[in-house]
Amino acid sequence: MDIKFDRIASVAFLAVGVLFIIGSKHLASSSYGSVVGPDIFPFVLGILLVLLSIRLFYETFISGGEQGKKEPLQYKPFLIILAATLVYILTLESVGYVITTFLFLFVCFQTMERSKWISSLIISAGFSGIVYFIFVELLKGTLPGWPIWF
Repeated sequence: MDIKFDRIASVAFLAVGVLFIIGSKHLASSSYGSVVGPDIFPFVLGILLVLLSIRLFYETFISGGEQGKKEPLQYKPFLIILAATLVYILTLESVGYVITTFLFLFVCFQTMERSKWISSLIISAGFSGIVYFIFVELLKGTLPGWPIWF
């Protein structure tokens, strides 16, 4: 853990979070056919980012001058998750939210910890299904559904 880097990163993330909150106020509050507008998600993300950056900044002062051991950078997992993110973005509309989110999460979980594939399957399926249900059924929002051929 590099204290100086963490402090700078927390201030940068705080600024980005505030910009997300301000920017979300300039978006429309509702969209056609949806109770949940496009301003909700960036606003919530901005609040979350601000809270997490404040926590990181606070933790840098709690830890004092402790310097952690520097670990080597892991390029392979980063590139796998980056590629999975690009594939997710490109296939979300055509394949649908539930399938693409499940596959994306499963690949990311397996990249981070390869041995726990059963729990990765359960968490990926549960998360993608529950989020789809809550957003589409309860909040009456819209997400890409199932593929046409399904």
